[in-house]
Amino acid sequence: MGTDVLVGGSAGERLVPHPLRAAILGEVHARPFTPIETPRRVVHFAFDTSGERAQADRAALTGFCAQRGLEPLNPADKQHRVVFGGTALRWEQHSEFTTYTWELPCATPAPDAAPFNPPASALAAPMASVPQPGPLLVALDLHLLAEADGAIAPERIFDRNSLAVAENSDGLALFATDFHTDAAGYVRILVINRGLGAERAGALIQRIVEIETYRTLALLGLPEAQRLSPAISRIERRLAEITEEMRRAAALVDNHRLLDELMALAAELEAGAAASLFRFGASRAYNEIVQLRLPTIGERKVDGFPTWSSFLARRMAPAMRTCITTQERQENLSQKLARTANLLRTRVEVEVEQQNRVLLTSMNERTRLQLRLQATVEGLSVAAISYYVVGLCGYLIKAAYDAGILRVDPSYATAAVVPLTVLAIWWVVRRIRRRHIRATE
Repeated sequence: MGTDVLVGGSAGERLVPHPLRAAILGEVHARPFTPIETPRRVVHFAFDTSGERAQADRAALTGFCAQRGLEPLNPADKQHRVVFGGTALRWEQHSEFTTYTWELPCATPAPDAAPFNPPASALAAPMASVPQPGPLLVALDLHLLAEADGAIAPERIFDRNSLAVAENSDGLALFATDFHTDAAGYVRILVINRGLGAERAGALIQRIVEIETYRTLALLGLPEAQRLSPAISRIERRLAEITEEMRRAAALVDNHRLLDELMALAAELEAGAAASLFRFGASRAYNEIVQLRLPTIGERKVDGFPTWSSFLARRMAPAMRTCITTQERQENLSQKLARTANLLRTRVEVEVEQQNRVLLTSMNERTRLQLRLQATVEGLSVAAISYYVVGLCGYLIKAAYDAGILRVDPSYATAAVVPLTVLAIWWVVRRIRRRHIRATE
C-alpha cells in the first residue's frame, strides 16, 4: 500500500490511499533515461521469458546481484539498474520478454579505427555470468562514437542496399544501420555524437534500442500468419465447394454429411484463431510502439539514404498488413461458416419435420386400420360368445322341457333366447371397452 497522505499538517488526519496508487504513480517514472557518456558500447539482448521462465530469470538476477554485492532486486520491480566497475546493467521484464542492456566502456578510437571493434561477441562475456532466461529474440550491438575529424561513412560499414541513415532534429547526432545481423548474430547500429550531452545521448540510445526490440517482436506475428494462411485458404475453398453441394443435395443423409464437415472446418478454424489471437494482438501493439518511438527520435533525412521511418514503413508495413489480413480472414471465414451451418441446419430440421409429418400420417392411418380391425373382431367376438351362451341356454331349456317344467317347444324357446343373448353380450362388451378407454384417457 502506498504512503498515507497527511491532511492539515503534522497534527492532521491521514487519508488512506488506494492499494494501486503507488504502482500507478511509479509507472510514470518506471523507465527513466540514464545519461550515457561518449564513447560507449551498448550490447542489448531480449529473451522470450513467457510462462514460468520469468520467475526463473528473476531468481537468477537476484543471485547475480547478491554474489557481487550489488543493489538487490525488489520482488515487485520490473526494471533494475546496477553499476559494477565501468559496466552498467539495465534489466527490464515485460509481459512476455526480458531485456538485458549492458553499457560497456570503450577507449576513444584512433581517427582511422573502424567502429564495432572489438566485435560484440568479445564484449558480451558478462552475459555469460547470468543463465540464459529463454530463447534469444534480439541481439543488438550499438556503438556510440564522437564525430572525429574524418567523417565516418556508414555505407562503408553497412550493406548499402539496406542502409537507413538519419540525423536527429537539430543535427547533433547521426544514427545508421542496415538491420542485418553480422557473423556473430548481432544487429549493429552506429550512433555518431556531434554535440549531444550525456542526458540527450542516453535518451536517444534508449529510444533506438526500443525501436529495434519492438520491431523484432512485432514481426513475430508474420511466421504465424504464414503458417495459418494455407489452412485458411483450404477452408475457404472447401466452404465454397460445400455451398455449391448444398444447392444439389436433396437427401437427408447428404445434408447431415455436409453439416458434419462444416462443423469440422469450423472447429479447425477456431482452434487456429484461438492459438494466434495473442500473437496477432501483441504484434499490433508492438508495431504501434515502434510507430510512436520513431517520431520521438526526430529524424532528419540525410542525402542519398532513406530514414528509419521510411525504411521500416516499406519493409515492416507489408508484414504487419499480412498479420492483420490473416486475422480478418479468420474472423470473416468464421462468420461465413456459422451462416452456412445455420442454413444447412435449418434445411436438416425442415427435412426432419417433413419426415415426422409423414410418419405421423402413417401412424394415424395405422391406428384407423387398427380401430376397424378391432370393430370387426369385436363383432365376431360378440357372435362367438353369443353362440356359446345360446348353446348353454339350449341345454337348460331342453332339460326344463324334459322335466315338464317348460311347456314350450325347446326349439322355439331357444330361438327366442338368441336376440336377447346377442343384445346382452353386445352391451357387456361395449361397456368393457368404454371403461378401458376412460382409464387410458
